[in-house]
Amino acid sequence: MLNFYKLIEILVSLQSLLITTMLPVYIPLQFIVKSSNSFEMPITWHIPTIILLTLIFHKKVVFRAFSIYIILGLFIFPVFHEGGSIGYLLTPNFGYLLGVYPLINIIDNLNARNKINVGNFLKNGFMAIVAMHLTGIFYNLIQIIFYSKFNLFLYNLGKYSLGKIGYHFLMLFPLLLLIKTIKRLKRSK
Repeated sequence: MLNFYKLIEILVSLQSLLITTMLPVYIPLQFIVKSSNSFEMPITWHIPTIILLTLIFHKKVVFRAFSIYIILGLFIFPVFHEGGSIGYLLTPNFGYLLGVYPLINIIDNLNARNKINVGNFLKNGFMAIVAMHLTGIFYNLIQIIFYSKFNLFLYNLGKYSLGKIGYHFLMLFPLLLLIKTIKRLKRSK
């Protein structure tokens, strides 16, 4: 049975997931004089938020919140990055959403070992992102085989995985700034 504090943790996690799904990542380009140009990355703050929530809370809390997020996106609101509804199951993006479950498991290993430092965080972060992308690629491969659309596999691989994995790795570095705060938060619990 859920106690009151676990319920609050799940609601906080779910709220964070919903908000960060809708926030694109922009990098201002300051090298152009007197310009307000910015570069939009093809990702959101979703993955870094899941990593951060997994470092703060137990993986069961993040699993529950993420499962509620998927149910909301499939059946109630279009909260996913490129929409929602039950039809989202047929897109390659859904495989990457499923890949978040192994990502949470791998990141939670840092909590289980209580070894949150820069080296372990980067190692587990890279492994977690690779696991998420491999799950998405596998899901895409199953779709390609099922629909006999083999010519789309390389396109989907480039668009959904190779085109975004570098950005996902890059998004680990802002979280490095929060490691000391997370360690302090973990000690105070």
